[in-house]
Amino acid sequence: MQNYDKLYINGQWTASADSGFIEVIGAVSEEVIGRVPCGAQEDVDKAVGAARTAFEAWAATGVAERAAFLMKLHQGLVERSDDIAATVTAEVGMPLKLSQRIQAGLPMAIMKSYAAMIVDYPLEERIGTSLVLHEPVGVVACITPWNYPLHQIVAKVAPALAAGCCVIVKPSSDAPLSAFILAEIVDKAGLPPGVFNLVSGHGATVGEALASHRDVDMVSFTGSTAVGKRLSILAAETVKRVSLELGGKSASVILDDADLPAAVKGTLAAGLLNSGQTCSAHTRMLVPESLYEQIASLAVEVAKTYAPADPYAERTRLGPLVSASQRERVKQYIRRGVEEGAEMLLGGVDVPEGLEKGFYVSPTIFGRVDPSMTIAREEIFGPVLSIISYRDEEEAIRIANDTIYGLAGGVWSGDEERAVRFARRMRTGQVDINGAPFNIYAPFGGYKQSGTGRELGKYGLEEFLEIKSIQLKD
Repeated sequence: MQNYDKLYINGQWTASADSGFIEVIGAVSEEVIGRVPCGAQEDVDKAVGAARTAFEAWAATGVAERAAFLMKLHQGLVERSDDIAATVTAEVGMPLKLSQRIQAGLPMAIMKSYAAMIVDYPLEERIGTSLVLHEPVGVVACITPWNYPLHQIVAKVAPALAAGCCVIVKPSSDAPLSAFILAEIVDKAGLPPGVFNLVSGHGATVGEALASHRDVDMVSFTGSTAVGKRLSILAAETVKRVSLELGGKSASVILDDADLPAAVKGTLAAGLLNSGQTCSAHTRMLVPESLYEQIASLAVEVAKTYAPADPYAERTRLGPLVSASQRERVKQYIRRGVEEGAEMLLGGVDVPEGLEKGFYVSPTIFGRVDPSMTIAREEIFGPVLSIISYRDEEEAIRIANDTIYGLAGGVWSGDEERAVRFARRMRTGQVDINGAPFNIYAPFGGYKQSGTGRELGKYGLEEFLEIKSIQLKD
């Protein structure tokens, strides 16, 4: 059990104004694995006040000193990496081997990247008779999801701190425990009081209080499109800067000259990572009609290698979903797919054999999916893939772009130039060519209802900077 009875505000562990607690239910055990305070409006006010008080001094701190603090946080993440991986696996269900590399590994790499980047970033530039300054935006509310809980926090906190901002972190109620590990690391590193604050609680209370607070200058949110819209409305009352990383319904487009086994394997890997609980998951596989039968058969065979299993076992590739409600949501989409006439090639709603405990759903492949079907249009956030056929490239690009989302995607072709030409026409923020790896220095974010703004690399840093122009006589 990981029980935390205090919030982290103004450099101290502080009791919440609300005496209640949020119980954290394990994805594998279906039992309580920890608890955190249920924060209240008063806690938000204290945290925002602490951040506001600390801001001027932190913003004036030299970049070398800020970078040194980030390196201390990086070292703390390295030292606690085993704890972080085990904690996220227990909360979310990602196989431990993957959690070690992704859930613990990415935050370490991102923290280190901003420690190096801020030292060399040009915060001042001369343009003619003007001196242009890049200054910290101020007090930032970081509101984060459960699927990559610490990664999403660090992707906001690291550039915000590097830029000279002070932060209040509000983690997901479903997976808040790794955020408290980060607060312990911050406390040990000796970050000045008020620069980093942690207030756990429910979104309707803590999240909305942060978004509407007059002394919060910016909201950086990752989560559902529906919640992102709500927070944007609240933030608009005080004309805050808002950065949103929201949902997706990404297409993996297999062209007729692709290496089919590699394309199918890569698409499934991108679609089933974290049991499909990934905003950028490739959940629509677009295939040439002439190759449909061959690709559908390959997809079934590959998906069978993702049999759900204990995430602590060495060979497991697919763990449970995060919660009972998420499992039921995914099952409802599977039922809807059947009702609307899609052909179920693998999987379904039955409990995987031998896995009566844990929020498991079998990898489910639907074939002959029409682009108008619900499963082809709405974000499912589970291990469900829709195979959609197309007649030519024009139809393929039309189907790929026919979505309210635009977060990610993939193109597979034996001709890289052809794949890039196709990728240029996709209305989405990131496209992988032939399964190219994730790059923490490249911008991550979406078009359309997938959000506004970008995270990672210099683009993520710039989200937390204001621009001032000082006009000089000569």
